[in-house]
Parts: sequence; C-alpha cells; structure tokens
Amino acid sequence: IVREDHRAPVVMSSIWYKVGGSYENNGTTGISHMLEHMMFRGTKKFGPGVLNQIFSAQGSDQNALTSDDFTMYHQLLPANQLALSFELEADRMENLLLDPVAFEIEKKVVLEERRMRVDDSPEGLLWERFSAAAFINNPYHNPIVGWMPDVSHLTIDDVRHWYRKWYAPNNAVIIVAGDVKSSDVYQLVQKYFGNLKPIQLPVLKPRTEVVSTGERTVNVKTPAKLPYILMGFNVPTLANATQNQVQSLYALKVISYILSGGESARFVRDLVRGKEIALSVDASYDLYDLHQSLFVIGGIPSFKNNNDQLEKNIWVEINALKNKLVSTEELRRVKTALIANKIYKQDSLESQIEQLGFPEMAGLSWKASDDFISKISSVTPDEIQAAAKTYFTAENETIGELQPALSSNKKQD
Repeated sequence: IVREDHRAPVVMSSIWYKVGGSYENNGTTGISHMLEHMMFRGTKKFGPGVLNQIFSAQGSDQNALTSDDFTMYHQLLPANQLALSFELEADRMENLLLDPVAFEIEKKVVLEERRMRVDDSPEGLLWERFSAAAFINNPYHNPIVGWMPDVSHLTIDDVRHWYRKWYAPNNAVIIVAGDVKSSDVYQLVQKYFGNLKPIQLPVLKPRTEVVSTGERTVNVKTPAKLPYILMGFNVPTLANATQNQVQSLYALKVISYILSGGESARFVRDLVRGKEIALSVDASYDLYDLHQSLFVIGGIPSFKNNNDQLEKNIWVEINALKNKLVSTEELRRVKTALIANKIYKQDSLESQIEQLGFPEMAGLSWKASDDFISKISSVTPDEIQAAAKTYFTAENETIGELQPALSSNKKQD
C-alpha cells in the first residue's frame, strides 16, 4: 500500500504482521511483544548492532509497535534510501538471529518494562485488571506485554516457534508513505520480497464474548496519588458488526467527541469547569479493533470528590444523551472537530501509515479509512440517541476503580 506525499524528500516505510496479543494462548502471553524485541537483535546478513549503525549513518529512525491485533515495524529515512528498509525487513522476515544469550537479556528488559508500565504504575495496573474483567472470552482479555508468570517462563524455543508460525510474506502488509512513486515501490517490493516463500498460516477459531448478565466491577488498592475510575461498555467494531450496526458505531465515535472532544465538550464543560467534580475525564472508542471492544470513559475526581460521585455525574451525562436529542449546532461543531482531526493527521507520515494500517489489520480494507469523513458526516441526532440507549446500560458495563492505599513503608496514624 503506497500513499504518495511529495512535500519533503523523506519516506516512512512500514511492515505490519497480522499477529499480536489477541493471537496468543494462555501460558505464552506476551510472546508477540517478546519477538518484537528480538527483531532488533540482528540477522544472518546484518549482525547484532549493525542495523542501528546503518540507520544512524543515514540519519534514519526506526521503531516498532506490538498491539492486540498486529506487530508493526517502521523506519523514517531519506526517500532515496527506501531500498535499505526493504532489504532489512526481507532479511529479518526469514533470517532472524534468535540467540539464546540475547534472548535472556531481552527477557530481562521486557520484564522490567512490564514492572514499570503495569506493576509499578497504578493506572497501568488498573487498566490491566479492568480489561481482564471486561473481556471474558474475548482475546483482549490478556495484556499485550503478557502476564508476569507467562513472560518469565518464555523460552527461546517458544519464540522461534512463534516466529516460524507467523512471520511470512503472506501474513504481512507493507505500507509506505512519502516522497516516492508507487511504481518504484512495487518494483522494490518484488525485488526484495518476491522470492520469499509463503507458509501455511494457522486458522484461528473464533472467540466470541459471552453475553453480560450484569455489571462487572474491579477494585485495585495500591499506593497512588489520586483515585481513578474506568467505565467500559462492550461494543462491536467495524470488523465484527452486522450491517445494521455499522452506522451506530460511527454514532459512538461522534459521542466520544460530544463528551470529550476538546475544551467545549460536555465532560469539560459540565464536570471539570462546571460542577468541578473531576480533574479530568475522557471518552474513547476505536472503530478498527479486530474483535469486539469497549467504549471507555476514564476520569480522576477532584480533590473534594470521589470515584462514586464522579461515576454518578458521568451517568447524568450519559442519560442526557439518551433522553434528549443533540442539537444541530452541537452536532455540527463536533463533526467539524472530528473531521478536522482526521485531516490534520495527514501532515504526519506516521499518521498516514496508521490510518491505512489500522483498518487493514482489522480485516477491513485500507480504503475503510477513506469512508470515515462521509460516514461521520451522515450521523444524525436520532442515531446518537439510539446508540446511547443500546450500548450504555448498567448490564453492559464494567467498572474499574483505583483506590489509593498507603505505601507499606509509610506509618499509618
């Protein structure tokens, strides 16, 4: 997939593998992320450390991302050096060095990363437990970084098996954006990847989330500066919605901006500045997850309030969406903000790559991103009200609460 952008003589090259945290099994959670780390440990052609030296010499930047639904590697480099990226990616797709000594070093790095981002982070810990409660039979139940015992027990043979199982040309998508010609890119892809052999990919059995029978709650008590609350509602995404549900999902995206799309949004207007119930409160929803996902509201109560008070006031805002149609003027303003945000992202090559890659990794076409503006523009007040009534119910909700506790090394009065 190529997006030509000739404003500057640079290019962002990326390769996306259709494997991530949601593909993993219990006992080996975190293995996709572990393999991502090993992908920077050299190949038969480019030994350990050589890759960084080469890209640094070119003034280039390289990085990677493991998500629930994919693992992506990208490089930002001069446009005339695109072949260098393809040469690297083709080599490590097939000839990665998976050295046992290097693996043990990287495992320590990953375990420390998990401690820093989750175990020693109050909000990170809450998010992990919250997701596990919200997704019972959904592949998003497990954390991307993996559960600590699983990561601790991973072996180099586990990683070798995972690499051979998923890293192949027929499980990868190359996305390029920048100062290039599509025809030149296609020729380079054929040159470097054309002779790589496809593999027999596993066929994963579907895992459908069980029907919720009531509100799920998670309480995390840990040393923290401030309380925090998460409210999640199980919702479909474009990848798994029925045809009749699709428009309601764009309505959910609009709702996320009605509630928290800037300083004039309802949460800031009513809960932060108005009632001063919250220090911050946000709403988010991702259209392009592969599996059923969550509409999430997260907030920090103000110093004179608590999680319960904030939750009650959030419900006031939710019920307002159910009971009263959004005004034409507010809807116009929100749509303008949403569409402007989409357009502004075109200024960044990385954002262009992501807008093409996210729907592609969700089993949709990259062209789905091009439908965004027209779909958002067509959302009506009645559709917003109907979506709020359908998805925002107590029976469909998971609540996560962070309750600050005194550190064990502090004396209690």
